[in-house]
Amino acid sequence: MAENEIMYVCKRTVVSTKPVQPGKHHPLSVLDRHMEKNHLRVVCYYKGPRGQEEAGEITKRLRESLSEVLTHFPIMTGRLIQNDKGHWMIKCNDAGVRMVEARAKGNVEDWLGSVDRGRELMLVHWEDMYYKPYFWSTFYVQVTEFEEGGLAIGLSCIHLLADPTCATMFIKAWADTTLPRKMLAPPFFDPLPPRRPGNTIPNHKPYTALIDHYNFSLHNSNPSTVAKHTTITLSFSDHMVQACMDMTQSSTATPNKPSPSPFEALAGLFWVCISKVKSLRNGLLNMSICLDARKVLGLHKAFFGNCMIYNKVHSDGLEEHKLSQAARAIGEVVAKMDSEGIMDLIEWLEQNESPISPLMNSCDLICSNLEVVDIHSSEFIEKLRPIQVSYYVESVFGIGQVLIFPAPPGEGPLGRVAMVTLPEDEVIKLCEDELLLQFSPTILMGVNRTHA
Repeated sequence: MAENEIMYVCKRTVVSTKPVQPGKHHPLSVLDRHMEKNHLRVVCYYKGPRGQEEAGEITKRLRESLSEVLTHFPIMTGRLIQNDKGHWMIKCNDAGVRMVEARAKGNVEDWLGSVDRGRELMLVHWEDMYYKPYFWSTFYVQVTEFEEGGLAIGLSCIHLLADPTCATMFIKAWADTTLPRKMLAPPFFDPLPPRRPGNTIPNHKPYTALIDHYNFSLHNSNPSTVAKHTTITLSFSDHMVQACMDMTQSSTATPNKPSPSPFEALAGLFWVCISKVKSLRNGLLNMSICLDARKVLGLHKAFFGNCMIYNKVHSDGLEEHKLSQAARAIGEVVAKMDSEGIMDLIEWLEQNESPISPLMNSCDLICSNLEVVDIHSSEFIEKLRPIQVSYYVESVFGIGQVLIFPAPPGEGPLGRVAMVTLPEDEVIKLCEDELLLQFSPTILMGVNRTHA
């Protein structure tokens, strides 16, 4: 059992090497506040020099570099308080982050050969918010050394303060500080941009579809937790992602229309396959996509804060289980999510904010595009990059969730990893789906490898 394979050595508080300026506070945006009920977990696996260092030496170095890098991330070491409107904000008081140090039996390769969702989550510590938030750490890190070689680094945080891009940004900064190197992308803690008058389109009509989706979520956040969910991780090679993109090109496609992106093709694939798994015979199930809007809004890529936007993909009029139409519908929604439309949403949210934060993942199948994350260049040990990475956006309710992000560089520029969270019985059916099997995904985690 995994409980006997992992020994938790200690849990300590790590503070930054330089104190934060007294009286500093950090306000949270309306996009931040919308994600209060969710949290993130990230796990990175590394091969390690076996037997070259005593147990705990790597952890000690990481603890020291963690303290250094936290100097650049004051909101991570702060604590939640409420302003006079009852909105959360961060008091930057350098109270620190919690760090868990652990040891695991065996080596990292053997662990990955039999890992599942439950075992993996033991490598990334998380604690729900206390009844006294001011004493609660919003970020946790866990460093697990494998006795026979290898390392796992886990990061968890409340989604209120960071999205997956932020989590990746911090891990990369921590790695850069450890070797040591110069931090390549210091974080930007700027507010969301206001609508610029010069960018306002004359007679502009708000993007009501995006607003309607958030409005629906505000009034329909009743999670269903009847089924027990599990997670499977599938890896698609460059060649197979290209094959999927080619299959989504319908014979009636117009020549000047851009071909689907890897995300649109794979999201369409899972939309169709999961609809079949759930025995939908007429059309496709309800699905929403989630995209990083930093580039669209003109924000710096190192912007630290929530910038993931959800939107509904409507299946009305689509033929049953037709991949090309599913991918095209996703691409059309992506194309409509421009700067003006997202600013419409932000302004509407600010004017219509509910005192109770919604659950953006309580009704539909959620398919998130994490293609902007670049965690595979994070080297905590010289010339050793992650051999496998996992992302979780918790808790998962409703129909299920698909997270799509880049595969390690060795898989090619189009290589992608998909982490799919569904009720347990549906995961097995998904792995046996004929359409999915045409693209020969490698099962990295979740079920018996014979289903690949």
